[in-house]
Amino acid sequence: MANITFRSPVMAKDITVYGVAGERGTLLSLAKAHKVPIPFDCGDGECGSCLVQVQYQGENGPMSLTVTEKEKEVLRQLGKITPAEIENAEVNDMPPPHRLACQYIIRHEDILVSFEGDQVLPAKKPAMSVSAHTFTGGVRMKSVEMFLAYAIKVEEEAALHFDELADAMEACKNDEVGKLFRQLAGYSRLHWEEAKQRAADLETAQFTPEDFMWPHFETPEVTGLWAGDPAMSKRDALKAALDGERRGFEFYHHVAETTNDKEIKAMAKEFVKEESEHVAILERWIEGEETYLKSLAV
Repeated sequence: MANITFRSPVMAKDITVYGVAGERGTLLSLAKAHKVPIPFDCGDGECGSCLVQVQYQGENGPMSLTVTEKEKEVLRQLGKITPAEIENAEVNDMPPPHRLACQYIIRHEDILVSFEGDQVLPAKKPAMSVSAHTFTGGVRMKSVEMFLAYAIKVEEEAALHFDELADAMEACKNDEVGKLFRQLAGYSRLHWEEAKQRAADLETAQFTPEDFMWPHFETPEVTGLWAGDPAMSKRDALKAALDGERRGFEFYHHVAETTNDKEIKAMAKEFVKEESEHVAILERWIEGEETYLKSLAV
């Protein structure tokens, strides 16, 4: 078994699936089975339309393999393989970073597969819930100081909340989930420090929001979890954290889409990008955990 993660600008998020090695299955056939939109015209290694870039996730690098002469020639024609990479493939059986998905046979190694996708299709925006467009709650940013005051509050409470959950999980000996929450607290703390640094020379204290100013009387990234549960699974904790990160993303997205201030919009978009990356990370972790749990049930 191998974890295969597909990434492309034409996809709203990364998709991680299990690939079964040893059955002569190709990356292209796996992508088609899971509706991953890798383009292909021939499926036989002739056209080069299924070009992908493969990054190996293991500590020891890629396993050795033989790249066919046909694939090397197509990659050469596309300008996606260097003479040094050809020599390394022929002498050391080391694969080049660019491959044809229809020719790559799945093996026992985790990989990240990146591809451009159909250039006729527009790039997908980060995945979000429908509430992103209705996240108002009376919040309208009137100045950079106000936006940074809200951002500081959001990230501060998220960091403290995840630390509290980590303490609670460790107290009831659920160390694995406690470690996860501690890591999430670290992410929020980085955003908190970033927002404070941006506001260092500004007067933001007067704009610090009270609880009643939020749609649900609490900052967006705070989860619905408040106590330590020795039976809580890693998957459940990840899903709760994902809900919080999505709400954080939606808050910043709402600000970016509704403000007329160019400086606020630019700052909000930076936070949107970072939050969307956190959402994608959590979604990959959940997919990996669910795949692992399914493998135990086999």
